[in-house]
Formats: sequence, structure tokens, C-alpha cells
Amino acid sequence: MAYNLLKGKRGIIFGALNDASIAWKVAERCVEEGASIVLSNTEMALRMGELNTLSEKLNAPVVAADATNYDDLENVFTKAQELLGGKIDFVLHSIGMSPNVRKRRTYDDLDYRWLNQTLDISAISFHKMMQAAKKLDAIAEYGSIVALTYIASERIIFGYNDMADAKSLLESITRSFGYVYGKDKHVRVNAISQSPTPTTAGKGIKNIDEMFDFSDKMSPLGNATANECADYCVTLFSDLTRKVTMQTLYHDGGYSSMGLSMDVMKKYSDEFTEE
Repeated sequence: MAYNLLKGKRGIIFGALNDASIAWKVAERCVEEGASIVLSNTEMALRMGELNTLSEKLNAPVVAADATNYDDLENVFTKAQELLGGKIDFVLHSIGMSPNVRKRRTYDDLDYRWLNQTLDISAISFHKMMQAAKKLDAIAEYGSIVALTYIASERIIFGYNDMADAKSLLESITRSFGYVYGKDKHVRVNAISQSPTPTTAGKGIKNIDEMFDFSDKMSPLGNATANECADYCVTLFSDLTRKVTMQTLYHDGGYSSMGLSMDVMKKYSDEFTEE
């Protein structure tokens, strides 16, 4: 059901790859709610993924960009304003990748060149994105910028590795840039701490299936899906949340408040009984 929450608004969605991507679902929901959007991802992602299919479906132009390249980001914000006919009202940063995770390097045996890539792609790109937008004055007053994060930023989640460090940095940037952007331009900056979600990137994490199952059993409402995350993003892009900023907002079915659930206790009790 659409509520026209984003009617007349303009947005940029970074990071959609295929229909398993949270960014893909967000793009679809934003257009359903009346927004006009531009899609952006790397040249490689455009070749490997299905972004052109989404572009055609939503009548949303694509502007290729490496989110770690400042000049590319300036180009995205400049072209997006030209294509959409005005300043941008909302931006989604759905970008994350760790070569160490992909190569199964343990946390006490990181390749530091890859760690730098992890931080640059998954967190510093968020700062670059906002710095480019702010210097170009590309975001409308009370615009909304949202990044996706995960609770491993503050708790140890086995297998998440150096991505946990990247998410911690991402959330710090959310607060720090949120203050500056809010004070100077009334632009909101928030992060959504999402349940583990079986995206293409997420599937690269060691033991993701076990992580997904545990989180689902721990959360009283169960894991939040990609579609439900898209709904939440829409609320943060809308005018209904004009005074929400600098927050890491949990969208995880209650997982972040839990210590031990009945389902998890029962699972372990059953296993011990069987032994």
C-alpha cells in the first residue's frame, strides 16, 4: 500500500545490485511512494548486476560511480540534480564490502591493505558522499541521508570480522556529520541497524545461515526483511521524521534489547537433552 509519503521528492539510491539487495527494495518503495530517483553503483556492479533492469522498471536513470572516489560522487550529485530537476531530498548509502571477509581471513590475521579497503568502501565513502553533497549544496533543507549498519558495530558477532570496525566508524560518521549538516543546512543523517539479511553481500559472511537463524529465534518479532527495511527507510526519507537525526535506529525485531529468548533456550535445552 502506498501513502504518497515521498510525493514530489527526489532521491539517490546507492548500492542496488540485484533484487536481493536492500537498496533495490528501497528504490522500488520510494518510487511507489511518489519519488523520482537516480540509481548509482560502480561500473563493475553495473556489468555484473541487474541494475539496468531496475532502471527500466522504475524509469530511474543510472549514474555510475565508485563511492570511494570523491570526483565520482561530485558527478553523481551534479548529474542527479540535472536529471531530476532540483535539489536532492534523500540519499541511501547501502554500500559495504570486506576483502578479508571474502577471503576468510580471521580478525587476528587481517591483510591491512584489505582492511583499508574495507573501511574506505564501507564507511569512509559515507563521509565522502556527504562532504561532496554539502560542498555542492545538493541536498534540500530538511533532506534525509540514511546509511545501513549492523549491531556488530557494538557487539561481537562471530564471522563479521573487520566489517564490524567499518560499521562502528560508519555510525560515528553518522553522528559527527549529522551534527555539522544539521546545524548548517538542516539535513538529517541517520543509520538503520538492520537484522541480518540474505543479500548478495551478506551471503559472503561466514556462518550467515546460523547467524540468521539465531537472530530470528532471539527476536520477539523475528528478523526484519529487506522489504520491511525499505518501508522504514521511506519513513526516514519522509517529512514525518523531520527532527530525527544523528541516530542509529534499530530495525531488528527487538534483537538489540534481548539477552536470551525462550526459543533459543529451548533449542539448546533440546540439544543437551538429546545428548
